[in-house]
Amino acid sequence: MQYIINAPERVDCHIQLPASKSISNRALVMNALAGADTHPENLSKCDDTDVMVSALRDMPYEIDIKAAGTAMRFITALLSVGEGEHVITGTERMRHRPISVLVDALRQLGADIEYAGEEGFPPLRIRGKKLSGGKLEVPGNVSSQYISALLMIGPAMKEGLTLRLTGEIFSRPYIDLTVCLMREFGADAEWSDPSTIKVKPVKYSPEPFYIENDWSAASYWYEIVALLNKKSHDAADNQVIMSGLKDSSRQGDSAVRYIFSMLGVKTTFAEKNALKPTDVTLSAHHRALPRFDFDLVGQPDLAQTVVVTTALMGIPFRFGGLQTLRIKETDRIAALKTEMRKLGYVLDDSVEGELSWDGTRCEAMPEPVIDTYDDHRMAMAFAPAAIMFPGMRMNNPEVVTKSYPEFWDELRKAGFSITEA
Repeated sequence: MQYIINAPERVDCHIQLPASKSISNRALVMNALAGADTHPENLSKCDDTDVMVSALRDMPYEIDIKAAGTAMRFITALLSVGEGEHVITGTERMRHRPISVLVDALRQLGADIEYAGEEGFPPLRIRGKKLSGGKLEVPGNVSSQYISALLMIGPAMKEGLTLRLTGEIFSRPYIDLTVCLMREFGADAEWSDPSTIKVKPVKYSPEPFYIENDWSAASYWYEIVALLNKKSHDAADNQVIMSGLKDSSRQGDSAVRYIFSMLGVKTTFAEKNALKPTDVTLSAHHRALPRFDFDLVGQPDLAQTVVVTTALMGIPFRFGGLQTLRIKETDRIAALKTEMRKLGYVLDDSVEGELSWDGTRCEAMPEPVIDTYDDHRMAMAFAPAAIMFPGMRMNNPEVVTKSYPEFWDELRKAGFSITEA
């Protein structure tokens, strides 16, 4: 499938965000360990959460999590402390995404896991059993999903878990989110020092739980407002209202409001210091940066959104903390370089873990066609580029179902014209 995308001259809309995938998938694991009979409220309807719901409901011998990296990591840990034998597998891309860090850590805790294919990669054969737990060291610069997977099964181990993270800790906000949610489900988990988390062997409580909406999904609406503000003669005309977000959110990507405040987007909550989900309004405020340097180590999922936005606004940048982008749904750094060149922007990835742009331009394709690489965030980050490149085409736009199934419908509600080629 290919879409042709044209943007409106202005936006003034109230859109519905999806529920947080990050919170949904964590809550499902803790809900399962608590033995709850019902799901948390406002559960995400995206592909990644759907495969977890199906797996936890049916528990077949072979569990196919498709392209859901979060599900692969979380369910691998969950099966290790459960009952029975299972094989967990996924798409061709998933079978080439490394998982040895998590498998090695679980084996140190006594888990019975073997590779059913290539060493270091899914599929995995797991024979669940009660683990003793105890002390474990894991590098802090690995995917936070490995760390979260280990933490969430900590209460199910006889001795609990003392997890020490060595070296630099990437994506700390996602680890903090996991610890916070574990407490909400009745676990005794806390940072005992800046690099160590202690989890006591306490059974989770099956309490009612409401999932807030997704700040990662909100980032694409920030991008739309920022780019329309850049293009419009009267930026004050542009306004987007989004529902179901917390001012006090533990989601790491809630930092998007601070990042985009430097790109001319103002965030206003309907309720100050909202402890419960409320409406958020995005509007223009005038701020022009000559250059943007920022470390995204805590928010790597915002990288595509921020790179596309900043370049199209003509602001040179350097974004660091991107080491984990090479092993996401695709090599996101390589994909960004390739697709941004189609739009006339020459990005530099010569420094490991960084992506930068010094203002260098090349000739843009006359009718650019953006490839999405089976990566939902590539599709959603590039869709707003149609504001600057009318009639832009996109291949395989349906990949957004991984995290935001209603994305294209919401864009149409906002005034975008989206047609099949």
